[in-house]
Amino acid sequence: MKRAVFLDRDGTINVEKEYLYRAEDFEFIPGVPEAVRALNDSGVMVVVVTNQSGIARGYYTEDDVENLHRHIAGELKKQGAHIDAWLYCPHHPSGRGSYALPCDCRKPLPGMLREAALRYNIDLEQSVMIGDKHADIEAGLAAGCRTILVRTGYGSHDEQFLESCTAVHDDLLSAVKDLLSAFNQI
Repeated sequence: MKRAVFLDRDGTINVEKEYLYRAEDFEFIPGVPEAVRALNDSGVMVVVVTNQSGIARGYYTEDDVENLHRHIAGELKKQGAHIDAWLYCPHHPSGRGSYALPCDCRKPLPGMLREAALRYNIDLEQSVMIGDKHADIEAGLAAGCRTILVRTGYGSHDEQFLESCTAVHDDLLSAVKDLLSAFNQI
């Protein structure tokens, strides 16, 4: 089974911009490409798991999300990094049409992490969820992963409410450096 690092997208990989879906509005948080490249170089699978309620709310489409993910992948590739898998939840309880249904994929529920584990043979107990929100940490814990909160995005606000995460770091790059050091000791 594989070890993975699950990454939230908005506020962890990119600068938080409410309902981001346009490539021209995308901006990496400093150090993110280097962090992803370090994970790639270490052989750890990198999986993005992101709530995208803007789809359910009618602000943008699944195609828009997939186009943005292709853009991010292209920008990472320019810096020698890549994401192994992208999963997103398009649902929201107050959404529209078929997206307004109860699901188990919307964080803080662990559905996206469990789906990735089944699809890619990931050992959740040997994996880590990194995100900037309480919902990210809760999803990771519910899936059986270790968890890291980053202070980018909403993390500086959520930190005071979290006692359950494994660690707290200023950003993804510092989290990954610490994590890879710990992985090498396991």
